[in-house]
Amino acid sequence: MSALDPVAVIAAKRDGGRLPDETIRWLFDAYLAGQVAEEQMAALLMAIVWRGMEPAELAAWTGAMIDSGVRLDLSGIGRPTVDKHSTGGVGDKISLILVPLVAALGAAVPQLSGRGLGHTGGTLDKLESIPGWRADLPLSEVRASLAELGGVICAASADLAPADRRLYALRDVTATVESIPLIASSIMSKKIAEGTEALLLDVKVGSGAFMTELGAARRLAETMIALGEAHGVRTAALLTAMDTPLGEAAGNAVEVAESLEVLSGRGPADVRALVVAEAEVMLRLAGIDADPAAALDDGRALAKWRELIGRQGGDPDAPLPAGRELAVVTAPASGYVTRLDARAVGVAAWRLGAGRARPGDSVSATAGVLCVAKPGAEVEKGAPVLRLVGDDPSRVDAALDALRGAIGIGPELPPPAPLVIESLG
Repeated sequence: MSALDPVAVIAAKRDGGRLPDETIRWLFDAYLAGQVAEEQMAALLMAIVWRGMEPAELAAWTGAMIDSGVRLDLSGIGRPTVDKHSTGGVGDKISLILVPLVAALGAAVPQLSGRGLGHTGGTLDKLESIPGWRADLPLSEVRASLAELGGVICAASADLAPADRRLYALRDVTATVESIPLIASSIMSKKIAEGTEALLLDVKVGSGAFMTELGAARRLAETMIALGEAHGVRTAALLTAMDTPLGEAAGNAVEVAESLEVLSGRGPADVRALVVAEAEVMLRLAGIDADPAAALDDGRALAKWRELIGRQGGDPDAPLPAGRELAVVTAPASGYVTRLDARAVGVAAWRLGAGRARPGDSVSATAGVLCVAKPGAEVEKGAPVLRLVGDDPSRVDAALDALRGAIGIGPELPPPAPLVIESLG
């Protein structure tokens, strides 16, 4: 096989072969230079979907994606660096709380985040509901914030793993998204390029997650852990439940408000419990012995939040945008709430305007769904279970349609479901 022949590369993978490291490096250089056509790369991606990749082959593929751009140098920060990545869920505001919490306890957290697409929310969309806050920072400012405050949440620079940006857009329109090797390399190329020494992966499992089956989620986590270790990043993963929305709010400003409750030592018990569990793993990875629950209760985490928001132009004292109540979904019977489908709640929030159908769409800061009663709550028939808020009444019918059948009511208290299903790495 000629290393300079894209058709031969496609055929080799189509037939189940392993691509040599030098071929992979050439492929990415040629693709970014326009010497490999989009349809040829699309064909190769489909071959990978069907044939998979060996661990060493995938490590080389990921390395070539990292090398397509810059790798952020965080040496000299003066703190151990550790980051966290979530595969996305409904009501998943955990990163908003974790970054100031772990930074307050002595680590540096370079949280380079993205925007939401579809029913899962985006960290940047949520934070942009804070007046004045800006997501786009030059790399020099990222380093300065990490050195001075120990944390940053911002948009990933276009210079980090630009090959992934190209491939992600191509996969989206060629039905090649759902491949564990391609998902893992996409996530890990960006996280490794950001220069962190350690990484926690929160792999969501359930109806509201990208991975709905436990076995597939475990394989994805194991693949990403192996990639992290292959590229010198200490990596661990938690498989966490996403059949029910996290907390009581799904949206943008409503999730920021709930995050502030948790940072103040209050807030929903499930959000606090998952934040503490993930912070404990991140601190262990960073070699720091500290009590994250205490930092939530004594104000250190909230004080760090105020510093981080202020540094990026946000006003931590400004009122958050608030929508009006547009509709209420009530209990169809008396009994215990046994099920509140996370995907349905996420789709409803998206249809109210909290999310986007295509990259570049605008989002509403005020739109969202408030969960009044979650599994385990006892309700009377006709009692509120969900409140829909926002600023566009014309969207309500579509949101309500998404929630048909989303609520389960039974005569007995359901058994508690664990938030953390499994720990790996």
